[in-house]
Amino acid sequence: MSDVLVVIGVGGMGETIARRLAPGRTTVLADFNETLLATLAESLTVDGFDVVTQQVDVSSRASVRALAQTAATHGPVTTVVDTAGLSPAQAPIEAILRVDLVGVALVLEEFAEVLAPGAAGVVISSSSGYISPGFTPEQEQQIRTTPADGLLALDAFSPEALGSPGMAYGKSKRANRLQVQEASALWGAKGARVNSVSPGVISTAMGRQELGTPSGAFMRAMVENSGTGRIGTPSDIADAVTFLVGPQASYITGIDLLVDGGNVAAVQTGRVPLPGR
Repeated sequence: MSDVLVVIGVGGMGETIARRLAPGRTTVLADFNETLLATLAESLTVDGFDVVTQQVDVSSRASVRALAQTAATHGPVTTVVDTAGLSPAQAPIEAILRVDLVGVALVLEEFAEVLAPGAAGVVISSSSGYISPGFTPEQEQQIRTTPADGLLALDAFSPEALGSPGMAYGKSKRANRLQVQEASALWGAKGARVNSVSPGVISTAMGRQELGTPSGAFMRAMVENSGTGRIGTPSDIADAVTFLVGPQASYITGIDLLVDGGNVAAVQTGRVPLPGR
């Protein structure tokens, strides 16, 4: 049996990552949108890839567990990439938390049960986590140690504390880094590694949708004042993911790789002020 690649979330970034990593593997594609799944699966199959699809709701433990178990029936699960996410322009606070926060925790927990030795995983987070307000040390410890099912009960993620979808998104992405750090020991016990990647402003459907919102001016300012001066592409992120799941990164686990063309640096050096400041 060939090795199994699992890609969760098959939008622009997920498709690019799947095409990069799929050759020679059985690729399990998963998404909430079954129409999108079927379209991409047909395209990849025509191009010669071995593809399996499964609808998944990453906010449901039962659904994520079923996906993990299905993947394991097709061979040793050696690569898992979770790109599933909702942006502030797409969803309200609770939905963002269920997908971007709880969904990540569920993928980390459930796939730890089916990993093959030597496996590697990547969670696609966001550079928004670097510019959102931080957590207290107590909150960080709670996030690290609370199972997925209890995360929404934490005070740090109450709708009153967050106040807006944008804050829910940024805080969820900041929490992803803590979740990956904590999961690195769980995955390490199975001989596996896990990291996250935080993209900057990327030209995907989600990214372009966000550029059209009131926060779009801030995003464009970050790009214009960044060291690269350009919007990123899905291929930029696929390059980073390919490195992190590959043999060259065998001593790298529990970290976040910021792939943003210098967007965050533009904010942290004061070239671009945060909105409201």
